[in-house]
Amino acid sequence: MQQEQIIVGLDIGTTKICAIVGRKNEFGKLEVLGMGKAVSDGVIRGIVTNIDKTVSAIEQAVREAEEMAGINIGVVNVGIAGQHIKSSIHHGSITRDSKDGEINIEDVKRLTNDMHRIVIPPGSEIIHVMPQDYIVDYEEGIIDPVGMSGVRLEADFHIITAQTNAINNVNKCVRRGGLEIDNLILEPLASSLSVLSEEEKEAGICLVDIGGGTTDIAIFQDNLIRHTAVIPFGGNILTSDIKQGCNILQHQAELLKTKFGKAIAEMANLNEIVSIPGLRNRPPKEISVRNLAHIIEARMSEIIELVHAEIITSGYESKLAGGVVITGGGSQLKCLKQLFEYMTGMDVRIGHPNEHLGKCKIEAVKSPMYATSVGLVLSGFRALDERENRYNEAREISQKTSAGKIVDRGGSFFQSILNRTKGLLIDDLDDQDGY
Repeated sequence: MQQEQIIVGLDIGTTKICAIVGRKNEFGKLEVLGMGKAVSDGVIRGIVTNIDKTVSAIEQAVREAEEMAGINIGVVNVGIAGQHIKSSIHHGSITRDSKDGEINIEDVKRLTNDMHRIVIPPGSEIIHVMPQDYIVDYEEGIIDPVGMSGVRLEADFHIITAQTNAINNVNKCVRRGGLEIDNLILEPLASSLSVLSEEEKEAGICLVDIGGGTTDIAIFQDNLIRHTAVIPFGGNILTSDIKQGCNILQHQAELLKTKFGKAIAEMANLNEIVSIPGLRNRPPKEISVRNLAHIIEARMSEIIELVHAEIITSGYESKLAGGVVITGGGSQLKCLKQLFEYMTGMDVRIGHPNEHLGKCKIEAVKSPMYATSVGLVLSGFRALDERENRYNEAREISQKTSAGKIVDRGGSFFQSILNRTKGLLIDDLDDQDGY
C-alpha cells in the first residue's frame, strides 16, 4: 500500500487564480483538504499578460490552500486555455515488423509517438495527442487494437496545440511562485472530468465552459473527445457591456450582473429598479432590471450562436444524445439554461463538480466556477494511476522469459497518452509519492 497521495490543481484563469488540494478517500471520492483563490489581474482571455501580478496571485492562492490543508505545496497540475489553443485531426500509420504475434502496447505507443513529429505552425507546441478510432489491416472502427493480429496499424489523432510563448509564460509564473508543473492540461478536458459522466461521454455531449475571458468547448462521443474550440468571449464581456450601457463603474457592473442579471429579458420584472450609488456629490443612478437583462441577453445570445456554430461545424450536432452541459462561473447566470435550450434546441443542464466529491467541509468548491480546479486534481490522480500501470507493465515485460500475451491494464489509454505528452517517465513514480 502506497502512502497517501495528495494532488494540487492550479487554475490560472482570467478572473481568478484558484488552488485546490485534494486526496482520495476510502470510497475513491475526492476529498478537498484546502482551497485558496486570488483575483487574477495579470491574465487576459486565458493569456498571461503581466508576469508579476500573476505570480503574486499564484503565491496568494497557494498560501491560502497550504494554510487550510496544513501542507507545503511543491508540485501542481496546471490548466491552460485561451484563444491561441488550436485543434486538428491527423492520420498516422505504422507497419509492424512481424506478421505473427499480436499488436501490443508498444506498437500503439510507437504510432502515438510518431504524431509528435508532425509539422505544426511555427511558434506552436503540441500539448495533447489523443487517439480516435484505430484501423488494423484496413479494418475500421476499432477502439482498442491491443491483442489483435495485424500488420498495418493506423489511427486518426485529435491533436491540440498551444502557442509556445503562452506555455512558457505559464511555466515562468509557476516557477517564480516556487512551484513545479507535473501536468499541463487543457482546461475543458479538466472540467470534463469533474462534471461529465462516462455515460454522457459515450452517448455524445458538448461541454461549454464559460469562464471570465473565454468560452471553451469540448465535444465527446463514444468516450472520446471529438472536437475542441475556444470562443474569445466570456463573463467579463458581459460586465463590460453593462458598464458601458449603464454608464457605471466596473465593480458595480459586476455586482449588477451577479445579483440582478438574467439571460432572458422577459423573465425580469418590468417595474424593478436598482439604485446605484453615484460618484462624490452626485445623486444615485437608477437602473431598470429589465434593461439590464436586455443588455445581458443580447451578448449571451451572440455567445450561444457561436457555440452552436461550433457544434454544427464539428459534424456531431445530431449525435449528441446527452445535449449540452454548461459550467464555469458564467453558467451561474440566471435563466441561462433556458436561453441555451431555446437557441440550440438541445437538452441543457448546469455542470456542478460534485459527482466525484466526497464529504467536504468547503461547500464553495461544489460551485460550477470551480469545475476546472476540481478537474485538475482529478486528472492528477488519473495520471498517477496510469503511471503506476505503465510501471507495472514495464516490470511485467522485463520479467517475461518467453513470448506471451501482453495485457493492457491501463484502463484508459486516452489518459496515458495525455500524460505521456508532458514527458512523464516511469522511473519518476517513486519521486511523486509526496506533494
